[in-house]
Amino acid sequence: MLSHLLHAVAGDDNGNKKMKPEKIKGTVILMKKNVLDFNDFHASFLDGFHELLGKRVSFQLISSQQVDADNGLQGKLGKEAYLEDWNSTETSAVAGESKFDVNFDFEEEIGLPGAFLIRNNHHSEFYLKTLTLEHVPGHGRLHFVCNSWVYPDKKYDNPRVFFTNKTYLPHEMPKPLLQYREQELMALRGNGQGELQESDRIYDYAYYNDLGNPDKGPEYARPVLGGSAKYPYPRRGRTGRPPAKSDPKTESRIPLLMSLNIYVPRDERFGHLKMSDFLAYALKSIVQFIVPELQDLTDKTHNEFDSLEDVLKLYYGGVKLPSGPLLDNIINNIPLEMLKEIFRTDEAQLLKFPVPQVIQDSKTAWRTDEEFAREMLAGVNPVIIRLLQEFPPKSNLDPKVYGNQNSAITKEHIEHNLEGLTVEKALRTNRLFILDHHDSLMPYLRRINTTTTKTYASRTILLLRNDGTLKPLVIELSLPHSDGDQLGAVSKVYTPTEHGVEGSIWQLAKAYVAVNDSGVHQLISHWLNTHATMEPFVIATNRQLSVVHPIYKLLYPHFRDTMNINAFARQILINGGGVLELTVFPGKYAMEMSSIIYKSWNLFDQALLRDLKKRGVAVDDKSSPNGLRLLIKDYPYAVDGLEIWFAIEKWVKDYCSFYYKTDEMVQQDSELQAWWKELREEGHGDKKDEPWWPKMQTREELIDSCTIIIWVASALHAAVNFGQYPYAGYLPNRPTISRRFMPEKGTPEYTELESNPDKVFLKTITAQLQTLLGISLIEILSRHSSDEVYLGQRANPEWTSDETPLAAFDEFRKRLTEIEERIVEMNNDEQLKNRVGPVNMPYTLLYPTSEGGLTGKGIPNSVSI
Repeated sequence: MLSHLLHAVAGDDNGNKKMKPEKIKGTVILMKKNVLDFNDFHASFLDGFHELLGKRVSFQLISSQQVDADNGLQGKLGKEAYLEDWNSTETSAVAGESKFDVNFDFEEEIGLPGAFLIRNNHHSEFYLKTLTLEHVPGHGRLHFVCNSWVYPDKKYDNPRVFFTNKTYLPHEMPKPLLQYREQELMALRGNGQGELQESDRIYDYAYYNDLGNPDKGPEYARPVLGGSAKYPYPRRGRTGRPPAKSDPKTESRIPLLMSLNIYVPRDERFGHLKMSDFLAYALKSIVQFIVPELQDLTDKTHNEFDSLEDVLKLYYGGVKLPSGPLLDNIINNIPLEMLKEIFRTDEAQLLKFPVPQVIQDSKTAWRTDEEFAREMLAGVNPVIIRLLQEFPPKSNLDPKVYGNQNSAITKEHIEHNLEGLTVEKALRTNRLFILDHHDSLMPYLRRINTTTTKTYASRTILLLRNDGTLKPLVIELSLPHSDGDQLGAVSKVYTPTEHGVEGSIWQLAKAYVAVNDSGVHQLISHWLNTHATMEPFVIATNRQLSVVHPIYKLLYPHFRDTMNINAFARQILINGGGVLELTVFPGKYAMEMSSIIYKSWNLFDQALLRDLKKRGVAVDDKSSPNGLRLLIKDYPYAVDGLEIWFAIEKWVKDYCSFYYKTDEMVQQDSELQAWWKELREEGHGDKKDEPWWPKMQTREELIDSCTIIIWVASALHAAVNFGQYPYAGYLPNRPTISRRFMPEKGTPEYTELESNPDKVFLKTITAQLQTLLGISLIEILSRHSSDEVYLGQRANPEWTSDETPLAAFDEFRKRLTEIEERIVEMNNDEQLKNRVGPVNMPYTLLYPTSEGGLTGKGIPNSVSI
């Protein structure tokens, strides 16, 4: 035996002494199924009973040094060891986690373990977090990061395998472990057949063919998104459900009562703490009980706020729910405890919501022109405004189809308000900007306006003032020509006025712009450009990159919960008749519109630097520290975003450069090349022929791509998500629907506007019950869960054993802390007026960390809600 191997003396049955090898002590951290929210006592009892029958949890170490010639040259397996004292109550430091011992015999012929097999012979699954081996003779401590649900062994064709936290490119993988690496990836890909079950670990692609429900009626049918030139779309995770009875191209839907059971690979589901938080705010209950009745309720006469004071009662004191048998039925079917969580209601059916930040300091500042403009730079949708480079603005819509769609705004509309500038000089000095919601909406307006929605395409031109703030100059509202699209737009132009009926009309014009911006924000900036476009990256990464691959380890934290929240969205939010269609102006055309916008999607335009330059709000400048100069110096989203962007880029460069010393290493990485090919050809298959896709042949292309992926999943999503309730929780500030056209002189609506402008305003924007549903939803979606992991953090500090990447990650974390300090300093700088604005609301949406709850700050690692 080797000299380092310790021995113990024991006797055999004949009384002779023999040498007994020492044990390798292992510590397992896991979560039992029964400690999670559902408190499955049945599982706990049966698992304990299985233990008594000898059906235990077994482990076998796999050699990284010795192959087994009798087992296909796979790594030699050690003897089975068993999880000890399953029924004990010893816990780890984290709530819900249990700590167990498992003791392995040290076998010299195994050498250094590089992986282990696990067999769960219990009745129920458990969540395996880590295995740590102490004092492996000759090697010291070994750590395995597992983070996976392990189902009973009979559910698998092969036992589950987990690797140590070492990182290997494919050609570096120890030969005894190579087949295990390949087999694990094959298991995750599946065979593309059948309906997927909870215990399946399969990542596969499907079209968005599950949004409609034609079996419920033709009004619930929706087009398939993806797989066609007409309706291209990113792919989503396959569930394999059978087709609908009335349309074989549409996947059947599961009942609303099963909404939380829509298939995603179990490891992609919310953790128990997040699920607990999610259920506490009862998205499931809101949808199950409120949405089915909402259409009937909105037909009732009592569906209006009478005044802005009525709206404020939602936050200060509560407001009584509209009465009626349908709502009574809803209330009576929800337990009182749950009602209090959902709507903070009492027996008197009073609703009360947290006070949104936008009205905490002032109840009226949101109505100012300065705040209206500031939110284009520091609000929840700061990614649309662009430099105006020609006047009047021109349309890119095909004039053969849509006629003349160019702007009707003239110099006379704005020149008197340019603070002494001519239009030409304002253009030449980069002082004019535009919020343009014309071309994206005009093709759909005729259809949208046949529903209860009555809205316009819009253009808003703004002046960059000397103090760095923006001043709205003019709003153009346009409709299709009543005699046909080919005859062009019918447009009206409105300019700022503070008083009288003209001032009320200006407030309505701003509301129509806000409606458009709210819809584009939810459908494009938020859903399409973060949620939908990221899901193929989650799928491809799990299918093509091993868990020990460096790029998997780099990107894995940035995919947490994305498939799960997207599956919930398909089931209850973006589906036909779902919450989005009920609360956002495009209604049944919402997702179809997002498909049309996806035609022009380009992953690399999502890179912050490219985006800012493409919108003309930044230009190259070699004298600037980052080589970029903002044309709006006080642009909070861009200023903070650039800090975050360059921090991510530096981290990714340091990390990738450690593993890829040359471009040839990128080219020769078989898993990396398969990953990138599948992303293009499958995940974003409708865009596979786009020339902008990099070839993934250089380190620069790899670093650029990974930086963009992390940026989109973390900071970009945070910037457009967590401000939803702070800004739009008070819906008059960000209405989502307009129900009436602008009042015209000589009409009863105009007369009412003269006498009661606020009531007309409220009759025009989102109705009362849709408001209640909308703000209930965005309150949930704007909250951080108690187990959130933020940018610069990792759930497990031992995610890799390589010291150089760990040190680079620590530098990344420190840089983010410095950015937080600078954000606080800038928010306290009174010269930077766009950072707080008239509403006195500091810009914190790109402040990296946060506490749990409704904070209006914090950048989670991933699109997690």
